[in-house]
Amino acid sequence: MNERDARADLEAIRVLMERSALYRRTLAPTCLGLGALGLAAGAAHRFLPLETATAFALCWLATAVLGVGIAFWTSRRQAVREREAFWSPPARRVAESIAPPLAAGFLLSVPFLLGEDWARRVVWLLPALWMVLYGCALHAAGFFMHRGIRLLGWLYIAGGSGLLLWWTCPLNQFPPVAHAHLAMAIGFGLVHLAYGAYLVATERSRRA
Repeated sequence: MNERDARADLEAIRVLMERSALYRRTLAPTCLGLGALGLAAGAAHRFLPLETATAFALCWLATAVLGVGIAFWTSRRQAVREREAFWSPPARRVAESIAPPLAAGFLLSVPFLLGEDWARRVVWLLPALWMVLYGCALHAAGFFMHRGIRLLGWLYIAGGSGLLLWWTCPLNQFPPVAHAHLAMAIGFGLVHLAYGAYLVATERSRRA
């Protein structure tokens, strides 16, 4: 890395640290929206035929795409309100840090979308793997934002790892797809809602 690139990286990190409070305010409505979306997707399997591996993967990948849309919309709205560029160098740093684990999560889903025989038998692995990779993405983003994001990332990593160990324990029978939907609703619905509510409550106390 040459001196010019090093200075650019340091400037991007400095701006990100200065804007950490702003990003924290943006994160609260994003988490609340993601939580509501996760609960809605988790409840959808009770009304729609989503018991196959392909249907499960499609349901939650579509939910993920909508979640990215929610995050994009809230971030864009905040940038317009603060009269700042949305796709700034700091924003690109954050996007680059979270892209690898999120891309890995999508690639792991491809065999389930194709309806492979082995995928139908182990579709319950997806929630645990997605949680771990999502936690890695949050932890990577946390180096450019406030400390709470890294802690939330560790929560997803620990939760996904624990779920994987519990479901693969020899004493347990492999769970049905309905349990996988429930795990996704809790992990990506309730956890996001709880963290969003925490951010709102702490932000109000800070202003007070």
